[in-house]
Amino acid sequence: MSASTETSLPERAKRVGEIAREHADYGDEHGQLAEPVVEALHREGLYGMWVPKSIRGGYELDPVSSLQVIENVSYGDPSAGWVLMASALAIGTGAAYLKDEAVKELFSGERMPVIAGQGTRPGRAVPHDGGFLLSGAWSFASGIKHGTHIHTLGVIETTKEPRIFVLPVSQAKLIENWDVLGLRGTGSIDYTIDNAYVPDAYTHFATTEEPLRGGSLYTIGIIGFAGIVHAGWACGIGRRILDELRTVVHEKAGRPGTIADSTSFHEQYANAEAVYRSARAFVYETWTDIAETLDRGKRLSMRQQSLFRLALAHSTWSSHQVAMFAYKAAGTLALRAGTLQRLFRDMNAGTQHITSSPPVFGGVGRELLGLAEGKRWQFLTLVDA
Repeated sequence: MSASTETSLPERAKRVGEIAREHADYGDEHGQLAEPVVEALHREGLYGMWVPKSIRGGYELDPVSSLQVIENVSYGDPSAGWVLMASALAIGTGAAYLKDEAVKELFSGERMPVIAGQGTRPGRAVPHDGGFLLSGAWSFASGIKHGTHIHTLGVIETTKEPRIFVLPVSQAKLIENWDVLGLRGTGSIDYTIDNAYVPDAYTHFATTEEPLRGGSLYTIGIIGFAGIVHAGWACGIGRRILDELRTVVHEKAGRPGTIADSTSFHEQYANAEAVYRSARAFVYETWTDIAETLDRGKRLSMRQQSLFRLALAHSTWSSHQVAMFAYKAAGTLALRAGTLQRLFRDMNAGTQHITSSPPVFGGVGRELLGLAEGKRWQFLTLVDA
């Protein structure tokens, strides 16, 4: 495991982002990250960004530095950033929430386990011999082709309790069906599990905010980590799209009739920068405030929970707005195979994630209007407190 320090992780993420950038076309073509990218993620210690410091190789990285890590890798290649964010979330929360027996086994090797899977659509779990028999079918297992273990949601048949189950990838059937518009390099294939035995120690309550190890960071729960990673991803791809468009403009500068000489384009580009920078500032403002709350050992308020959901969704759609502008401004260059086309496809794939769906805005708006008295957030939905 890497010996990097917490303060260096965002810089290490830049190095990984550069490698990911070099191999982005490979991922887009082959439906998984290139091996040098996976090796860089291990070598630079990024898989351990959210593993508690009490575990060898863990950094328990603060929210703001975490945003920078995901942003820097996603800038290089959005698929690599997406794989890192999904895996780091599952690895880190598993390390914090699973029982000692499981954590001792999972984190005893020289390298971090790579845990991937799906935490929304649930399977069925039947109690059996101190554990559970898990069955189901899941989709969108980002990074599972590089995984050692699966993180997947199941509902206990007898109690209806939702739990996260962690089990070896070898206990699942992987389905090669990732034929999609964008984020092709994530390899987010489907998988099925049929009566796989999972010991109780390898499970935890799906929406727990009570860590068994680690500090106040882990009181934000899985959805809090999702709020960080998806916002960081949007910030990374949005910046990259604007920078790629700038490169295109410079390459065309000096030719008669190019957009480089268009006052209208200059105005639109400035507006796109403002849209992007405003959304990114909102993300960092929100998580800086949350980090200060966590440092005081306090739990997030209802308003803070609303704002990080809003910052996530808003940054995603703001970067989508930037992508639409860049696609139209670049003309046929963006239509043809190349970096801008791939980024455009990746951005449009990213908007389809449930964390940026319209109901999220609706719930947040209700709370901001003061119409959510007696409610609390559960994942992405307001429920009775």
